[in-house]
Amino acid sequence: MNKPLQTFTTPSGDELVVLTRADYEQLVELAAQSDDDEDAELIRIADARMASAQERASLPAEVSRLLLGGMSVLKALRQWRDVGQVKLAYDIGSSQGFISDLESGRRAMTPEVRSRLAAALDVPESWLPSG
Repeated sequence: MNKPLQTFTTPSGDELVVLTRADYEQLVELAAQSDDDEDAELIRIADARMASAQERASLPAEVSRLLLGGMSVLKALRQWRDVGQVKLAYDIGSSQGFISDLESGRRAMTPEVRSRLAAALDVPESWLPSG
């Protein structure tokens, strides 16, 4: 684990760290050696998240590239599909300002809106953020 860390910041401000699978597994092994219940819980959470991520369909490379550039998931998917905010708003029965607010994080995505956006963009709902 002596490699330089690769990080990126999500549109919501969370800083994420990219690890190799070998580094991840080494961290899990080290944590498993601890008798601390808190470490065991963290391992359980990490394993659940890894399993969940593997179940989801992978994002297209172009969308991933846009995300790494700091773009929101919704905006990246919209641009990947070559759909403007006005057209997407019309397709889901909303306004361009609403789409802009979702993309900038000023509004949270409800389950209903998430479902309509997924249908309009022809992508799996799992690609869109929840809540």
